Amino acid sequence: MKIIILGAGQVGGTLAENLAGERNDITVIDTDAERLRELSDRIDIRTVEGRGSYPSILRQAGAQDADMLIAVTSSDEVNMVACQVAYTLFRTPTKIARIRAASYLHKEKLFNNDAIPIDVIISPEQVVTDYIRRLIDLPGALQVVNFAGGRVQLVAVRAYYGGPLVGNELRELRQHMPNVDTRVAAIFRRNRAIQPEGTTIIEADDEVFFVAARNDIRAVMSELRRLEHNYKRIVIAGGGNIGFRLAKGMEHRYNVKLIERFPQRCAWLAENLHRTVVMQGLATDRDQLLKANIENADVFCALTNDDEANIMSSMLAKRLGARKVMTLINNPAYVDLVQGHDIDIAISPQQATIGNLLTHVRRGDVVSVHSLRRGAAEAIEAIAHGDSRSSKVVGRMIEDIDLPEGTTIGAIVRGEKVLIAHGDVVIEPDDHVIMFLMDRRRIADVEKLFQVGFTFF
Repeated sequence: MKIIILGAGQVGGTLAENLAGERNDITVIDTDAERLRELSDRIDIRTVEGRGSYPSILRQAGAQDADMLIAVTSSDEVNMVACQVAYTLFRTPTKIARIRAASYLHKEKLFNNDAIPIDVIISPEQVVTDYIRRLIDLPGALQVVNFAGGRVQLVAVRAYYGGPLVGNELRELRQHMPNVDTRVAAIFRRNRAIQPEGTTIIEADDEVFFVAARNDIRAVMSELRRLEHNYKRIVIAGGGNIGFRLAKGMEHRYNVKLIERFPQRCAWLAENLHRTVVMQGLATDRDQLLKANIENADVFCALTNDDEANIMSSMLAKRLGARKVMTLINNPAYVDLVQGHDIDIAISPQQATIGNLLTHVRRGDVVSVHSLRRGAAEAIEAIAHGDSRSSKVVGRMIEDIDLPEGTTIGAIVRGEKVLIAHGDVVIEPDDHVIMFLMDRRRIADVEKLFQVGFTFF
């Protein structure tokens, strides 16, 4: 697939790295020549220096025969104009744009071929907000991914000493919970992936990914760790787009306090939030955190646009007694350094956003893609088509499917029915198949597995 990416920042660069390794023809456009050189030295891509909304620059990048344009610059306006130019002059089939301003997002009929021709809109702030909300709604989870409209969830938890299943074989899970069906999709032990078998013994500190129906998630978590009480008190540092959206979405269910540095922004937040307590000050200030009763907070979320401030305020909040700390970190180099110490969960907006983008790039009838473990693994929801003669999966039991190495089928969603993927389950046409890939390099093999005839799906 020939793809043009506008913007070589964190999102654009991460996306280029993901796609270049999957035999795609990638061209990246940016005004920053140095950033383009860094990318081209690291990955096999073509680069064009210039403003991505200019017709001449798009033509130089090969827009006349591109399959897709992905505009993820920091400017909503540049992204929108680039999509307009690509549609009007080059008839680019698929146009994806990152739009951040809520003023654009809330306008109906703005994004269509008769107005601004954008096929898919990605809002990083909303994606990250939803990501954090899922973590808060499921205390103790490291990552929560929804499939099939939320009927099925893939959850990552860290196994603790004292969990009923810790020190025992996986096959004992069914004995412990005879009325709950689940499937362990993957285990990561000391950052090494382990393909789960019935005889696999769960160890303390294992990072366990499991799939279950939404209503069964907490029961499965209780086998791996002591369940945490539901959160009640949330302290948010940073009243930007993400902080505001998170407070707005949670203030009717939780006791929310928000710390914002700038007085003018504080006044705006106070006018637009109804139950949230807005406090003006620095979240890195010990006295300010104490005023917010940080010692009684169930969750502290550091959501400013300054990585260093987020890290320092999070460490301080944890030392002062915050029960759980979640930290937004844009620099991917920082994520592995800080997570698991004073910071419980480090959130990378690039990785949270990249799954939404990959959903529209994957070949075939792919409903959703989620990047896991900071891009090392991936979860995919795909729809099976064809019959037993034209498909390698339809009409076959799961145990008879030749899955690529490191790939696990976790669940099947058939209409409203959730089927956990045991070996004797037969895949039928139109089933939603939820898969976990421990090695992203196997994605092309998974796509071939679901090939029907001479075309995907």
